[in-house]
Amino acid sequence: MLGMDGTITPMSGPPTSGESTRVIRPAAVLREQEAARIQAALEAHDVSRGGVWNVGPGLWQRYDKPWDGVAGMVGASRLMGTVGVIYGSPSRHEITIYRVTVTAEGTSQGWTVETVCDDALGFIGMTLDECPRAELKAPPTRDPFHRSG
Repeated sequence: MLGMDGTITPMSGPPTSGESTRVIRPAAVLREQEAARIQAALEAHDVSRGGVWNVGPGLWQRYDKPWDGVAGMVGASRLMGTVGVIYGSPSRHEITIYRVTVTAEGTSQGWTVETVCDDALGFIGMTLDECPRAELKAPPTRDPFHRSG
């Protein structure tokens, strides 16, 4: 991201003080029907439409209130947490939830990894605990690149 002073900073860096991030293992998977429904629900509850969600490629952001800044910008709204997702995985039309971060502000307002996820998943009548999980494949029994003998 290009800063006001012209410096380039990464979009995601190490967690800041009070922020907590958890990798979801095994990752939660929304099947085709749930994926379509949650995309429509999050779009309907977009910050530009008076909602509290800002959805972009690979990231769902939960704010405390709709954006109220000039020209539709963030304004006084505060980011509570983010949900890292992969579209089209593990198969086409599915969504994988693999990481959740709760900001320091979100933590101070009582948000947790579960409540951030459950807030989004609630639109489709699900919770993080109820989501199907990605199948973890067993590692190979022997290294295919190591020659014996």
